[in-house]
Amino acid sequence: MRQSFYDIIASNRRKTFFMVLLFLLLVGAVVWAFAMATDMAPVAVPLAVIIAIAATWASYYFSDRIVLGISRARPVDKNELPYLVNITEAVAIGAGVPVPELYIIEDTAPNAFATGRNPRNSVVCVTRGLVQKLNREELEGVIAHEVAHIRNYDILLATVAVTMVGIVALLSDWMLRFSWRSGRRRSRSHGSGGDAAGAVLLLIGLIVAILAPLVAQLLRFSLSRRREFQADATAVQITRYPPGLANALRKIAADPEPLEVANKATAHLYIYNPLKDMEGPVDRLFNTHPPIAERVKVLESMS
Repeated sequence: MRQSFYDIIASNRRKTFFMVLLFLLLVGAVVWAFAMATDMAPVAVPLAVIIAIAATWASYYFSDRIVLGISRARPVDKNELPYLVNITEAVAIGAGVPVPELYIIEDTAPNAFATGRNPRNSVVCVTRGLVQKLNREELEGVIAHEVAHIRNYDILLATVAVTMVGIVALLSDWMLRFSWRSGRRRSRSHGSGGDAAGAVLLLIGLIVAILAPLVAQLLRFSLSRRREFQADATAVQITRYPPGLANALRKIAADPEPLEVANKATAHLYIYNPLKDMEGPVDRLFNTHPPIAERVKVLESMS
C-alpha cells in the first residue's frame, strides 16, 4: 500500500513523541530508585542534572565547529561548485529555511551530514565523492535530507537525548558507588525490618542502576533511527521526487570506499553510517541508522 509523505511524517512524529516520553519516564525511575536506595539523592540528583546540562550546553553551541574540524571539512567556494550551491539554495527555499553554510570533505567516499544548533546556525557538509558520484536528482535528494534534519530541529532533539543519557549515566554510576554503603546505614538504623526493606530497595536500585544506561542508549539509538525516517519523508516533501533520494541511498550504501575521517563520535551524523551497518537482529538495536533496504522500501512506497 502506497503512503503519502504526510502520513509517514505524522507517524514518525508520534513515535518520536512516545520515545521522548519513555526517556523522561526512565530518568524519573532512576531518580526514584536513587532516592529510595541511597541517602545521597538530595545532593546527587541536582548535581547530576547540572553537570549533564552544562556539558550538553557546551556541545550544543560548539559541537558543529568541533565536528567540522574533526572531519577536516572546509567551506565550499561558490565559484568552485556553483551547481552544488544552487541546489542547496533551491532546496532551502523549498523547505522554507535559511540557506545553510556549505562545507566539503576531500574524501572520495560518498556521504553527507548536517550540523548546527538551529536553522539560522546550520551547516550541510558533503564529501567530494558525493558530488562526483551522484547525479543532480540524487544530489538534490541528499541535500534535502540534510536540510530536513535542520528544519525538523533534529540537532536540538539529539541534544535533549544526550542530556537525558548523561543524567541517567551519572545517576546510575553514583547509585552503584553509594547505594551499598547507604543500604548498610539504613539497615542499622531500622533493625531487622529495616534489613528486609533496605535489601529490597537496594536490589531494585542496583538493577535500575545497571540496566538504565543501556536502556537509555537503546532509546537514543531508536530515536536516531526514527529521525532518519522522518528526514527521508521530509526530503520527499521538499523535492516531490522519492526516486532521487532512494537511488542516492543505494549508491552510497553500495560504494566500497571507506570514509577515512569518520569515527564513532561522528558516524551517527551522516546520511549513511560510514562505519557500515551491522546486520544481526541484536546488532541493529545499537545502530544509529535504519538499514538502507528499509529506507528505500519506505521511499518507494510514497506517492
